[in-house]
Amino acid sequence: MSSAPSRSSPDAVGHSLGIAVDRIIAAVAQVAASNPVVLIDGRSGAGKTSLARTLVARWPLRGRVQLVALDSIYPGWDGLDDGVELAREHILTPHAKGIVGVWQRWDWTVGEPAEAHAVDPSLPLIVEGAGVLTPATARLADVRVWLESPAASRKERALARDGETYRPHWDRWARQEQRHVTRDDPMSLASLVFPVP
Repeated sequence: MSSAPSRSSPDAVGHSLGIAVDRIIAAVAQVAASNPVVLIDGRSGAGKTSLARTLVARWPLRGRVQLVALDSIYPGWDGLDDGVELAREHILTPHAKGIVGVWQRWDWTVGEPAEAHAVDPSLPLIVEGAGVLTPATARLADVRVWLESPAASRKERALARDGETYRPHWDRWARQEQRHVTRDDPMSLASLVFPVP
């Protein structure tokens, strides 16, 4: 048995995401704006949340950056498309117009909207989540990221992260992701594509 890390080991994933962060930081610097918008898309378990959190921690511009995870917006297990539309309408479009956006967190426990959150148009913005990169949202972003990762690795990471809560919904959610990939071809809309083992 080899002692070398597997292709999907945490070290290999961390290395891939580290490369991605470096390249996104360079792309953000090239935008030369004080409030750039970064979209991070990929299927469940691809590493979007880890990438977004690391990017926030290493943000290259002065001041703070806002991070919105679509997991906080999707209205339930059948809500991928609706969550993306809510993000476009209430977060990305207002930000592009220079007005405050307001979105409501989805309470997964009770199955209804919860408290509201404001998005400051003067500040940089990262939005991460499956489905976020569409023709309608791509034109509202400065840096567009797609993470490509094998299904087996993604499923292992997602279920390790969310446990038995997610397991009965994996196939249901994967069908929505596949519909998004087929319809929107997010990889072709991305300005940066990164493989994640």
